[in-house]
Amino acid sequence: MADGAVPGGTSVFDVEVPGVANLDPALLEALRQGAAAAANDGVVFVVESGWRSPAYQEHLLRQAVFEYGSEQEAARWVATSETSAHVAGNAVDIGPADAAAWLSEHGSGHGLCQIYGNEPWHYELRPEAVDRGCPRMYADPAHDPRMQR
Repeated sequence: MADGAVPGGTSVFDVEVPGVANLDPALLEALRQGAAAAANDGVVFVVESGWRSPAYQEHLLRQAVFEYGSEQEAARWVATSETSAHVAGNAVDIGPADAAAWLSEHGSGHGLCQIYGNEPWHYELRPEAVDRGCPRMYADPAHDPRMQR
């Protein structure tokens, strides 16, 4: 857990879990507001992944290279520790599917936006989305200019 692995059933209110506690405070506040609104609709947010240490991110990347067979294919799913929004505390993966769907429909009202078309669970804070809606998604992380460092 100290590296950012999140136990099953973790809530956005579980401050004793480093994967939640180390998220950017503004992102965490938006998530908590979104979770409260979603609860009114009978939807519960579960944090599948949040902040990650660089070592844990590299571990996940090595696993993805093994699973997908190449660094190029793995880059569609897992960023390096230098480019990952998770390592910076600026991204969260939300489940289950009904929670991610709720965020897809209502998240912009809280500044929470899906960033990648292939990752319906991955959300980042975009405060301007409250007034303007979420920006267009990238097909996957490999198309995100932030990942090209």
